[in-house]
Amino acid sequence: MKLAAYTKEFSYNLRLAYPVMLGMLGHTLIGIVDNFMVGNLGSTELAAVSLGNSFIFIGLSLGIGFSTAITPLIAEADAEKDDATIRTTFHHGLLLCVILGIAVFFSIVLAKPLMNLMDQPEAVVAMATPYIDWVAFSLIPVIIFQGYKQFADGLSQTKPSMYAIYLANVVHVFFNYVLIYGVWGFPKLGILGAALGTVISRIMMLVFLHFILKMDPKINKYFQDFSFQEIRKSILKKIVSLGFPSAMQMLFEVTLFTAAIWLSGSLGKNSQAANQIALTMASTTFMFAMGLSVTSMIRVSNQKGLRDYKKLILVARSIFLLAIILEAFFGLFFVIFHNYLPHLFLNMTDASQAVDNQEIIRITAQLLLVAAVFQISDGIQVVVLGALRGLQDVKIPMYITFVAYWLIGFPVSFYLGRQTELGAVGIWIGLLAGLTASALFLYLRFTRLTKKLILENVQK
Repeated sequence: MKLAAYTKEFSYNLRLAYPVMLGMLGHTLIGIVDNFMVGNLGSTELAAVSLGNSFIFIGLSLGIGFSTAITPLIAEADAEKDDATIRTTFHHGLLLCVILGIAVFFSIVLAKPLMNLMDQPEAVVAMATPYIDWVAFSLIPVIIFQGYKQFADGLSQTKPSMYAIYLANVVHVFFNYVLIYGVWGFPKLGILGAALGTVISRIMMLVFLHFILKMDPKINKYFQDFSFQEIRKSILKKIVSLGFPSAMQMLFEVTLFTAAIWLSGSLGKNSQAANQIALTMASTTFMFAMGLSVTSMIRVSNQKGLRDYKKLILVARSIFLLAIILEAFFGLFFVIFHNYLPHLFLNMTDASQAVDNQEIIRITAQLLLVAAVFQISDGIQVVVLGALRGLQDVKIPMYITFVAYWLIGFPVSFYLGRQTELGAVGIWIGLLAGLTASALFLYLRFTRLTKKLILENVQK
């Protein structure tokens, strides 16, 4: 097929993807603001936020991964113009997100003692403990928010969640500033202020999205007449059968990066701080690929509903190509500016932090060079995973991601990070190995599955 056939799809792909990208960046911006403001307090505080967020990321990955099951079901029903299925999927999915949010909150709070077994600096653990309690609570509104978001995404309405996230970011910046530094009569709470700012902003994010969607006359009809009497075990089971493997897929990847945080922490607070800065940068660019992943899931689900499998392949490959181009650009950006970007996250005017800062900058610059390489692998694996979710193929990809991240990526990270002089750089080379393996295996799975669908369609 000619290249023009794929590039022709770029315009629609980007129109659908850019609100998701900006919304994802809005989520990341909350973490970036925390890192900027907390980084000015010192490297110990920054390391504590990094350690605390490593627990939060695990819970968040479960919530986001599980909620993605809602989108393909809604998108397929939308293509079929089946309003009844859209409404019931939304209600059942939202109920499951509420239950999951509460369960994740309690699980993270109960898991806090694990920090004492991770060979982390005592001062870092002491600071991270109260931080985790509050930010873990913020996962309840975040996961419920994801239920709303994935529902709207399934209807190809990707802008409402973007608006809600940016309104929440305004709230977040204000409360972070006044509560971390204690200005305008507010108490000076340090990193606990960052945690409270996150809680307040995430509650408001959910409130904003609820009212934005409910005020839309085209969407409001799906909000009507919720009743527990309408809840059906068969529908819950269907969403869980898609949501659980999807949650595991994301969990396997996030826990690999979490293991990188813990391994970096065992090398010292400066390695952990450098890992956090590099991870923040890589996560920011990854949000663009995540936007394309959601687009891939929506458009593949639509074509599945229409049973147009040749168009499905064309659409999916156009998104894969777009992801490669975009992530290659970000990789080049990291290569060019790897020595300058770390300065943005550190207080360079504090003489007492000068020695630590120089080491953090040196390590971060090296990590960004590795991140420049794995941008492409990371982009490919997430957009192909989105296409597979659009096909409602989640079990085999779950096994693929486990093998790629934990049987390939983690052993390489552990060996190179702990047993060689590469240190934090070795840990990130392991991340690169896992992401590359995932991208390759998932693409082979997509190719095999779509060939099978076309063959079956021809035989009919």
